[in-house]
Amino acid sequence: MDLKNITALKILGIDAINKANSGHPGIVLGAAPIIYALLKDHLNITPKNSKWINRDRFVLSAGHGSALLYSTLHLSGFNISIEDLKNFRQLNSKTPGHPEYKHTDGVECTTGPLGQGIGMGVGMAVAEAHLSSKYNKIIDHYTYVLCGDGDLQEGLSYEAISFAGRQKLNKLILLHDSNNIQLDSPVKDVQTEDLHKRFEASNWNTILVKNGDDWKAISKAIGEAKLANKPTYIEVKTVIGAGATNEGTTKVHGAPLGKDIETVKKNLNWTNAEFEIEKDVYNSYSQIMNEKEVKYLEWHKQFNSLDEKIKNEITNNFNQKWDVDKKDIMKLIKGETQATRVSSGNVMNYLTAKLPMIGGSADLCESTKIKGPDGNFDIDNRSGRNIMYGVREFAMASINNGVALHGGLLPFAAGFFVFSDYMKPAIRLSALQQIQTLYVFTHDSIGVGEDGPTHQPIEQLAMLRAIPNLKVFRPADMHETIAAYIAALEYKNGPSVIVCTRQNLEELNHGKDFIKDVKKGAYIISEDKNSNVTIIATGSEVKLALDVKNKLNNENINAKVVSMPCVENYEEQSLGYKDAIIDKNSNIFTIELGTTFGWEKYSFRNGKSFGWNKFGFSAPFGDILKHIGFNAETISKEIIEKLRGNK
Repeated sequence: MDLKNITALKILGIDAINKANSGHPGIVLGAAPIIYALLKDHLNITPKNSKWINRDRFVLSAGHGSALLYSTLHLSGFNISIEDLKNFRQLNSKTPGHPEYKHTDGVECTTGPLGQGIGMGVGMAVAEAHLSSKYNKIIDHYTYVLCGDGDLQEGLSYEAISFAGRQKLNKLILLHDSNNIQLDSPVKDVQTEDLHKRFEASNWNTILVKNGDDWKAISKAIGEAKLANKPTYIEVKTVIGAGATNEGTTKVHGAPLGKDIETVKKNLNWTNAEFEIEKDVYNSYSQIMNEKEVKYLEWHKQFNSLDEKIKNEITNNFNQKWDVDKKDIMKLIKGETQATRVSSGNVMNYLTAKLPMIGGSADLCESTKIKGPDGNFDIDNRSGRNIMYGVREFAMASINNGVALHGGLLPFAAGFFVFSDYMKPAIRLSALQQIQTLYVFTHDSIGVGEDGPTHQPIEQLAMLRAIPNLKVFRPADMHETIAAYIAALEYKNGPSVIVCTRQNLEELNHGKDFIKDVKKGAYIISEDKNSNVTIIATGSEVKLALDVKNKLNNENINAKVVSMPCVENYEEQSLGYKDAIIDKNSNIFTIELGTTFGWEKYSFRNGKSFGWNKFGFSAPFGDILKHIGFNAETISKEIIEKLRGNK
């Protein structure tokens, strides 16, 4: 029956691909025994309770093998029907081209960009290790990742594997569908290192399964891996497109089989019609899943025996029910002149003491002022909440995605803003999956000064603002920093970025409703009667905008200053609110010490955008501003000239 079950996985996958005339049959035919061995003997999941917090996590890092995953979920009783398989890769179907989190029942994360599934799997293992130290037996499960050859060529995989080995994440098991073929060529044309030695050097346990059709040998290897005291890499030698005319070649990687599907079915002794699965197969899978449901019920009984306070704590954390006492956090405001990175660090210290947050910086805690509490998360201190990521920005962001996907924790990651370039693919995946992660970036402009153009962000704000579902906050002082963090906590369906300065900023005057103002994305911080000039500024340039306004007032020009800490939130407000904040008929000017790209949306009519569209300089910050003329006197003069020209 086991062979028939495996064949059913293969047939459903290639039927779906052929009907769609799009997809990757090679991995379906080659890796089905791996998936079956894992599901039958090891993977503790249950379709009746697919969000069970102590389920094993399975990540298909090789996301192009989605047809195999959907076939497995269908046969296992998850909410994927035969009709859904027939609509593979079609508009609005439950079975998109690559697995999508929150879209398809049983899918743990969005994968497809190779390597990121490995990073997210590491993050899930981190979350399990930390929560297991706090809730023994209630959180106690494994994370399994299935990857292909291409995953292991991505730089991210090196970063994540190194981190996992250093942390001895023994409940992480990486299964490698090792078929020696990729899209353009055999693997030997692009990669020659001994992967087992690479993993051993990274402090992993390694196992080789020579015959990828032997599901029992694969199951035995997984069983051995579960006994290891460090993460395990299992290489399973498979044949891509096994059973097809062009098996073992690049031709079966990413193209439908077409008429050759009949050859495959003949070789597999499969005579049923398209998408037809016999009842004994469904019954067999049902029996497998019923045994897993028993394990869930045993766990649920144990969970119900917990103290009510602990049960509520676990439930609330997995439901993202975390909030902050707004009156109490206001005590952090001292009216001091300080860099917003310092303000941010103080707010973060306050929040991590009260909320289930975990994270850290990419070897930059001293500079970003962001550090988790309770010591470093480590082999001997799984309860620590400061993660030492090392200089691994991409892995840091990907690992945090995995922590968020696991649930029960709010992850945060910090670094220099210019290095968000290294993290952008993972930030994009945070946004695509609509998961709550927090990114804190410091050294947000050429205000970095002496470190020069390599460390001075110019285009990064525009880059991040272009990502859907992402909220980017650039606070002007401690008031706005507190409000930004509160808004980020309240935004459950996507990631938030808080961008902070290295240089000191003055504390500004705010109304009593400044938290609501910041949450709306933009608000009037200073206004003259009958103003015909609107100055929009963010972050460190809000004080500069106020200074510009004062100089305009000296010339009998009335103006208002709008602080816009979050462009995305402002754009979500009602038209009435937006028009009240920014008068479209006034002369609109924007000030931000970065690229002006995007600001023309506001200033195009009668104004101008002030910024910097070149790379920076290595010099003290004050000297740089003087050199480029980025000061109140120069900007106010240009505004006056512009106004005269508009008359």
